[in-house]
Amino acid sequence: MKLKIGFIGLGLIGGSIAKAIRQYYPECEIAVFDRDPETLTAAVREAVANTACAAVDENFKFCDYIFLCAPVSFNTKYLAELLPYIHENCIITDVGSVKTPIHQEVERIGVGKYFIGGHPMAGSEKTGYAASKTMLIENAYYILTPTAETDFEKVERLTAFIESLKAIPIILDCEQHDYITGTISHLPHILATGLVNFVEKSDSPEEYMKMLAAGGFKDMTRIASSSPIMWQQICLENEKNIVEILEKYILFLEGMKNEIENRNEENLYDMFSSAGEYRNSIHDVSAGPIQKVFALYCDLADEAGGIASIAMILADNKINIKNIGIIHNREFEEGVLRIEFYEEQTAADASKLLHKQDYTVYER
Repeated sequence: MKLKIGFIGLGLIGGSIAKAIRQYYPECEIAVFDRDPETLTAAVREAVANTACAAVDENFKFCDYIFLCAPVSFNTKYLAELLPYIHENCIITDVGSVKTPIHQEVERIGVGKYFIGGHPMAGSEKTGYAASKTMLIENAYYILTPTAETDFEKVERLTAFIESLKAIPIILDCEQHDYITGTISHLPHILATGLVNFVEKSDSPEEYMKMLAAGGFKDMTRIASSSPIMWQQICLENEKNIVEILEKYILFLEGMKNEIENRNEENLYDMFSSAGEYRNSIHDVSAGPIQKVFALYCDLADEAGGIASIAMILADNKINIKNIGIIHNREFEEGVLRIEFYEEQTAADASKLLHKQDYTVYER
């Protein structure tokens, strides 16, 4: 039987899931609603969607799955609008990074037996349907948060469906999810944002800090480039957990400050050593909320045509470059030329190719 799937909101995550479904289920019927007419036009033009809807209407009847991919505050509104079109075997899910508020709304309007919360741990600094891509959720953890009323059969069915899209489903309680993501996702974004703002306010009129900012600072703060609207909403939706986590982290920072003030050499060493061991034990399985950067560094003589020669070698071998540029501050960086790629395998292929051309190449 042919699947019918509905999407409400078709931004980065919704668009990427829809494209993945179209790849793995080419015969399925996909109906989409988005407030942006250009997004709907693009989805139909690219054959991602069969039907573009002007509202949440009868086109959502008989859906096997309905994905709520709008901001949380809108998703709760659309839940009520879906009530006339839900049938017994329908599964409604969402993609929000905060789960408790929508679970509360699901319970309030009485659709718990149809709902399984969802959170694909994948993303990009870019937003919108134009940035979506088929492979975004591949090998990414995809958290599912059933309600107390969700039938086991529906949980199994959605789990198998997510696996068929090449993501890695994990089942959690919604409150457990919000505390975990508050610690490993929301806290890092807040810290990165705070650090960037602190550096900007601490900088000299000549902006030496900005000019000299090196790899460590840029790697740590890259996620501060994410959507300000999205992170504003996350802070408001997960307020209780984030405040509690920040209070604990501030106390932890006070402890670190005391170790430095007291010149406790042994504890300082242990602090950095244990952090390195734990960080190195974290596997790069999930795509994460912000995608990993695939880059290599290359020693390059300061002579005319040097960058052009490397670019030509890669182009001749059909290797696409995402970004390329000279590193002026090389703290924690290897090589003077940084080349960034779209995929890990492309970076590996480029490294082998440049090695064969007698370039000295470093990978991080």
